[in-house]
Amino acid sequence: MVNTITEGVKVSVETLYQQEYSNPANEHFMFAYKVTIENMTGYAVQLMRRRWDIFDSNGVHREVEGEGVVGLQPVIEPGDQHEYVSGCNLKTEMGSMKGEYQMLRLLDNHEFDVKIPEFHLIAPYKLN
Repeated sequence: MVNTITEGVKVSVETLYQQEYSNPANEHFMFAYKVTIENMTGYAVQLMRRRWDIFDSNGVHREVEGEGVVGLQPVIEPGDQHEYVSGCNLKTEMGSMKGEYQMLRLLDNHEFDVKIPEFHLIAPYKLN
């Protein structure tokens, strides 16, 4: 698990290779990742947008951005957290992701960016 804290918002990420949804012969490697966003501030925040940088070990870089996460723009109260699971497909057995969330402080509508730490997507058999 990797994590980082930006302006009192902690982001932690865990990954899992999805062998049952992967097809190495067709260059299709599927990974799941679980993100936990913890509000360590004294005010409510809302996740408005996300941006991902996705790197495949073959040199391909993709950028994905959009509103919310998995169809939601969750409000996270002080001391609470929001968890979600999503997925990413690569053409190789290894890659990485990093990015940022655009958050809104509900107290005064102040927008700020929260870093998503870089995490690696690696098929377990590549670690041997």
